[in-house]
Amino acid sequence: QVQLVESGGGSVQAGGSLRLSCTTSEGTFSTLPMGWFRQAPGKKREFVASISNAGGVTRYADSMAGRFTISRDNTKTTMWLQMNSLKPEDTAIYFCAARRPFSELATRANEYTYWGQGTQVTVSS
Repeated sequence: QVQLVESGGGSVQAGGSLRLSCTTSEGTFSTLPMGWFRQAPGKKREFVASISNAGGVTRYADSMAGRFTISRDNTKTTMWLQMNSLKPEDTAIYFCAARRPFSELATRANEYTYWGQGTQVTVSS
């Protein structure tokens, strides 16, 4: 069982930045395609970004492209989401997730097997 732990959430004013982290002690981290999702109150879980197991390929939701950057360091078994130019509509719980080893990149939540507990991001206007 892969355990993922998010951190770095908080409250920020519109236009500000936050960097979320997702860490694991899982030794097979470098084989796992990873992603970030978010869920606002009363809304479905939404794809934010994904990254291949080696980190060379990334994908973003259209509304986040250019503002958010996903990255990973397999030597540190950590993935990040750098969020810039934050907007009130970015307010949500952000989750990191992992697919099974060597899977393709994915944008649907039901394609991910392992999930963190989430970290709250609140952006005020």
